[in-house]
Amino acid sequence: RSKLSQGAMFWNSLLLTLAELPGPWEQWRQRRRAAVIREVDLIEVLRAAMEAPLHSIAEERREASSGILTETSSRFDKHIQRKMEVQEPLGDLPVSERRRIVIVGAGPSGYTAAIYTARAKLRPLLFCGPLTGGQLMLTSDIENFPGYPEAVSGPQMMDDFRRQAERFGSEICENIVEAVDLSQHPFRLRLRGEKTVVQADAVIIATGATATWLNAPEEEYVKGRGVSTCAVCDGALCMGEDVVVVGGGDTALEDALFLARFASTVTIVHRKGEFRASALMLERAARDPNIIIKRFRQVKRWLHDDSGLTGVELEDPRDPHVTETLKVAGAFVAIGHDAQSKLFNGQLAMDEDGYILHARPASSTMTSVPGVFSCGDVSDRRYRQAATAAGQGCQSALDAERWLDRVPEVGY
Repeated sequence: RSKLSQGAMFWNSLLLTLAELPGPWEQWRQRRRAAVIREVDLIEVLRAAMEAPLHSIAEERREASSGILTETSSRFDKHIQRKMEVQEPLGDLPVSERRRIVIVGAGPSGYTAAIYTARAKLRPLLFCGPLTGGQLMLTSDIENFPGYPEAVSGPQMMDDFRRQAERFGSEICENIVEAVDLSQHPFRLRLRGEKTVVQADAVIIATGATATWLNAPEEEYVKGRGVSTCAVCDGALCMGEDVVVVGGGDTALEDALFLARFASTVTIVHRKGEFRASALMLERAARDPNIIIKRFRQVKRWLHDDSGLTGVELEDPRDPHVTETLKVAGAFVAIGHDAQSKLFNGQLAMDEDGYILHARPASSTMTSVPGVFSCGDVSDRRYRQAATAAGQGCQSALDAERWLDRVPEVGY
């Protein structure tokens, strides 16, 4: 599209030059000049439309007030249109305060959005809840985030993020947002235990996603102490060790193939005989000499000492009396993630797994409701990395800042 517009501009410039040459064709010259100017104006209008977020502000308000959500997703290649269903209408509750922008959720994406919006003098209010850092609070050593030459713990990194956000004026509240009403503008949010609402001209959602755990005995003790849900994050820590991967989908096999670069052996444990993964992924794993596949096995309990994970006891789901023990230094659970988007059910367009969709995935983080943006793992089902979440937090902040430029400041 860019090449076509550049070609059209070049052709129009050539015609405009020819139209200015002296000669007996005055009427043709005037018509040609007028036609070229109209086409140039049209190209500029189309370019502005492509760069502007969604529609005009009037169109955005009309669609928001009518409760229609329209979404086109390049990932799923389908058109979604449905009525907004607010779980708890908040229009009748008194307003405690109004904010230019509210961020729901912390972690790398939420804190980065807070840093950028605070530096833009938007006075962001961030609700982080009791777990002020998301999944990274369960990570012991992070070695792949830029700016940390030495390994840093997840809690330490999140503390650094928070202090940087507060340094620029972000207000961080550890209350839990219990209800949201996106059916009217300004948007309304109610905190747990409160009978008033906070109004916001724009909302950034950074609630993340939680990994699905096995809930096997001793699991709470070994979380972050040998058992992880992110092979990309923690795989390099298992150099030359024996590890186990639990799961039967493409993610589990991708993790196993990745870990096979570092680990001495990788054992894939799946509770069924058939894998949900693609035949190609299964074939690649079967050919790898460092990968062992165990069907009809599930984790009975994790084994550990004071320093962390030492092994895993497996059992046959068809006959619990059949057990075996593996000595491993690391384990990776890859049985899925749950997007933390239930708070916005019925109000935002989501995929079948609850991940919030972007209205223009390639150019904006705005959701199906104008003025509401999402970033991090609540929208990213592919990468799920701290660095990519931080990047999306930056994008959402810039998108929100640009959108707020067209919304007047009223009632502050």
